Amino acid sequence: MSVRFFHDLDEIQSRGETAVFCTIVRSSGSTPRHIGSHMIVYPSGTISGSVGGGELETQVIEAAKQVVKDGESRTIKYRFVDPAKGDVGVCGGEAEVFLEAIVPDPKLIVIGAGHVGKAVASLGQFLGFKVTVSDDRPGFCTKESFPEAEELIQCKMAALPSKTQFTPATYVVLTTRGTEVDVVGLPKILEQPFAYLGIIGSRRRWQVTKTELSKKGVAPKLLKRVHSPMGLELNAETPEEIAVSIMAEIIMNKHHGDGKSMKSLE
Repeated sequence: MSVRFFHDLDEIQSRGETAVFCTIVRSSGSTPRHIGSHMIVYPSGTISGSVGGGELETQVIEAAKQVVKDGESRTIKYRFVDPAKGDVGVCGGEAEVFLEAIVPDPKLIVIGAGHVGKAVASLGQFLGFKVTVSDDRPGFCTKESFPEAEELIQCKMAALPSKTQFTPATYVVLTTRGTEVDVVGLPKILEQPFAYLGIIGSRRRWQVTKTELSKKGVAPKLLKRVHSPMGLELNAETPEEIAVSIMAEIIMNKHHGDGKSMKSLE
């Protein structure tokens, strides 16, 4: 692999972007490129490198776009025999291409540095998330209170997107003080890329918040992205139990689970 590819991969990771690394892992017969040939496909469809050009490359790019959407790597076999049957050429050979999803490290942003926020941040770090904690109140975002956090940001919620990075692998948890805080800060947050956004509180709290956000012109499709009340139903009471409920829902969404009891699957 050339130095350029290592540089490109490092840039993707440092910017928190998503891409697909495509490598020919098997070839037989006559094919344009052979084992080890690779290219990077970006979400826009632009590429760096090549696995052979022509119809093969076109089909690999289209497959890579699907990998970008679902984040799941896969291996695809391509034949060079009969284009009328959907093959990518007439050379007579075969090639298998491994499409590896390059995704940002999962990041957990906790907005609201109270008791539940502390428990969520601690559990999130234990589960492998990079943790950012934000609160608008002086003295709440401290290293003493959040030793596990990589970022501590004191600011209004609306200003947070200018101070930290949001990516499709970002999970946002609002353990804020109430509707008045959420209504002011959420519009900017909802415009960002993220995998999950949950808000603590009752159904009534979210209904009031949603109504006020609608009055402010926030689009319904953005409001549908919100999980509230967030968490799985565990009858949780303590901040630590509530954190387990919240992180359980995040893990469920992250891995496309259904939240059912394992016993029910017997």
